[in-house]
Amino acid sequence: MKAPKIILVVLILMFFSKVQSQESFDHSVWDRALLLNVSEDGKVDYDGFMRDSSQLYTYFKQLSENPPQENWSREEKLAYWINAYNAYTIKLIIDSYPLKSIKDLEDPWGKKFFKIDGSWHSLGELEHKILRKFGDPRIHFAINCASISCPVVWNRAYTADNLHVALDEQTSKFINDPIRNTITNTEVNVSKIFTWYKKDFKINGGDVKDFINRYAAIKISNQAKKGYKDYDWRLNEQTVVTPAFVLD
Repeated sequence: MKAPKIILVVLILMFFSKVQSQESFDHSVWDRALLLNVSEDGKVDYDGFMRDSSQLYTYFKQLSENPPQENWSREEKLAYWINAYNAYTIKLIIDSYPLKSIKDLEDPWGKKFFKIDGSWHSLGELEHKILRKFGDPRIHFAINCASISCPVVWNRAYTADNLHVALDEQTSKFINDPIRNTITNTEVNVSKIFTWYKKDFKINGGDVKDFINRYAAIKISNQAKKGYKDYDWRLNEQTVVTPAFVLD
């Protein structure tokens, strides 16, 4: 009698182990691609992504065939969609590279050019119909639009384990970046992200100023000069420095 019971226990453990493994998505391929082709300051080596396209297309296949499931945690789902958005933005650029700006492309956020679970999707759908529905405004500093004024591309993959710490770090980095936001004791000149998505930052009874002040080293208060920065849509690509040769 003991042997059948032991076998039954082993089978049950194997079943739950399989179910547990299906709850998580492995983003390691994307993680390696980012480490190889994105600098610490978020500049992207699009040529490098094209050279390593086999990794990228392996990840696209994984994304397409393994959409989020109901039994995934909220963090697993959010990490999946952030990574998907950023990966497919890279695809959008390298499919037409070289170019000077994402806005040189026709309808870059409305174009349905990738499949997930058999359905065609656009970047706009991922952002507005999925990511923003999570109700976490920090996603605006994790997804990237391939432009200089956008939040920098993090050179690691988001996962359920690192998600909240990474989102806080990326938000703080963006808000305190003087290239993208100027906040001094006399002047406030912030990114247009804060006006384009104003309602997303109205959480817990606060407003945009309250959200920024949660992360800003210098708080917005009574500064006389206030406004929004011009948005720089130039491509966030790495600059190739050609070595100079001196002839004797």
